[in-house]
Amino acid sequence: MDVFANRTPFSPNTLQTRDDLAKFLQEILDPLAGHTSPGDARIRLGHTGTHYDDIAAQLEGFSRPIWGLASLLAGGGEYEGTKRWVDGFTNGSDPKSEEFWGNMRDKDQRMVECSAIGFAIAVAREKLWDPLSPEAKVNLETWLGGMNDKEMPNTNWLWFRVFANLGLSRAGSPRFDAERMKADLDHLDTFYIGGGWSRDGPEGVIQLDYYSSSFAIQFSQLAYSKLAQNDDPQRCEEYRNRARAFALDFVHYFDPEGRAIPFGRSMTYRFAMSSFWGALAFADVELPAPLSWGVVKGLQLRNIRYWATQAGAYAADGTLTIGYCYPNHNMTENYNSPGSPYWCCKSFVALAVPATHPFWAAKEAPYPHELLETTKALSHPLHIMSNLGGHTFLLSSGQQCSYPVKQSAAKYGKLAYSSAFGYSVPAGNGTLEELGGDSTLALSDDGGETWKCRRATRDARLEGGGRYLRAMWYPWNDVEVETWLVPPQRETPLWHVRVHRIRTARALSSAEGGFAIYGQGADGRALEPAAGEALGTHERGGEARAASKAGVSGIVDIGSGERKGRALRTDANTNLMVPRAVLPTLMHEHVASDRSMWLVTAVFALPTSGDRQAAKPGWTAQWNERPWVPREIAALMLRSFTGRG
Repeated sequence: MDVFANRTPFSPNTLQTRDDLAKFLQEILDPLAGHTSPGDARIRLGHTGTHYDDIAAQLEGFSRPIWGLASLLAGGGEYEGTKRWVDGFTNGSDPKSEEFWGNMRDKDQRMVECSAIGFAIAVAREKLWDPLSPEAKVNLETWLGGMNDKEMPNTNWLWFRVFANLGLSRAGSPRFDAERMKADLDHLDTFYIGGGWSRDGPEGVIQLDYYSSSFAIQFSQLAYSKLAQNDDPQRCEEYRNRARAFALDFVHYFDPEGRAIPFGRSMTYRFAMSSFWGALAFADVELPAPLSWGVVKGLQLRNIRYWATQAGAYAADGTLTIGYCYPNHNMTENYNSPGSPYWCCKSFVALAVPATHPFWAAKEAPYPHELLETTKALSHPLHIMSNLGGHTFLLSSGQQCSYPVKQSAAKYGKLAYSSAFGYSVPAGNGTLEELGGDSTLALSDDGGETWKCRRATRDARLEGGGRYLRAMWYPWNDVEVETWLVPPQRETPLWHVRVHRIRTARALSSAEGGFAIYGQGADGRALEPAAGEALGTHERGGEARAASKAGVSGIVDIGSGERKGRALRTDANTNLMVPRAVLPTLMHEHVASDRSMWLVTAVFALPTSGDRQAAKPGWTAQWNERPWVPREIAALMLRSFTGRG
């Protein structure tokens, strides 16, 4: 027995009420005192580096918790450590102070941190702005206003300047620039593509991840619609309508246990993934059925409850670690400082509304019954969502980063992403174990020395009336891969199907992975081969699987059957959710050919739920019930084999 399992540094908290949430926030804020500078303007939580300077990183540690603190104060709450942030405003914005944050330059990380400060002034002016001396107010407004004439990235960053100006406006500051704010908002609106969705950038950017929702754009639109409703009513109503449409898609990214599907970058922000639901309450946006206030409350609180019990998300003193379910620097971006994870404090925004608000007054409701055991195609992000068989995951094609991001192929290019199993990132590129190649087709042209996975796609689209995804990708100039992704069917709800057509002028090795799964047995040691439904691994011909307390993950070659199944033990710390994982994989060697080669793959996934320590008995019957290829795709394969296509 692991006596340390799920032992967090926080006091027991059911996180069911507004007071419970406020208590959890206070326990998130308290440990920061021991890492705060003498003048309270900087919080240093570690010594790892980022692409920006260390002073900006310490400002990040100071500013990001303010999302939660300001919400608490705005809702009438109190926090005995509030003075630390008031004093920090004074010393951080004073050019004569040793703790001065530094004036902003073009595209400066300091701009990001202005958003929380502007929000704080806008919603909790009496507690965070009014106590400042006249000189401190001039310094802080001068510092905030210093971004109005600077160049910013053409992304969600523009929202940070909007919030700086909102704060300046609420403070009655002469540094408020109404023209600048309107121009930023007008430009941000050009990112909108319909159905509630916005790109994280101009036309040509193909990222619709959590920055399009809880991390930035939707959250910001909702907060703005509340704070500017008297000054900009038409735009605010448009933002509320976008949220109503978006919510009907976004709900599919959450599972009944409260977990969101990890996808894209900045996963170390953790429960910021659910802040959209709290922002609906802040903006008083009631949603269409089946998303009642009770449902919205449940989506928000279940997600926070999940994270409150993830021991690896916190250091022994209660500060947040860099990582996801445990400390993990493999998965980070070059902008993740030790203070970055506190972006999660956006999820405390529901504390800004009173206990009488319908969000808090409603009885918490479970995940909508109408949305269980369903699949849904989302045309804008090019995702097919599924929770058939009790597994919440998505199939993905057509997203990629438009700028360099570490491990972007893993964060955007995988074939599937799961709320239960997460995704993996490479720890290196010299072996398959290092690659962390779950939910991807990895190819090598040097005998397995190095591997390439799908990163950028072309011609990605939904086909078959939204029943499957189709996309092209080109790992080398003379290698073409076309992939079809087919979600589970009601007859075989634990399987999804992948079909790959490969044309190659060079010999290749291939390795296709299913979902990476917790790789330890009941004794905590590595899984060993086992038969039947016992915990362990299984390899036979063209199939492989692994069963552990996390459930069952498997993969089968349902095409030629030539590939070999292997239960691959991946390098430690590649998977976001578990540090030790097993990856069911199919492997093969392919010769160069002027004819199409077809790989047809069935992927099996059955996560456990609640406190279960294994999948429900009888799952092998579903394992033995194999899925099929849709007729349209099978017809393409047949024409290829007969030389007619």
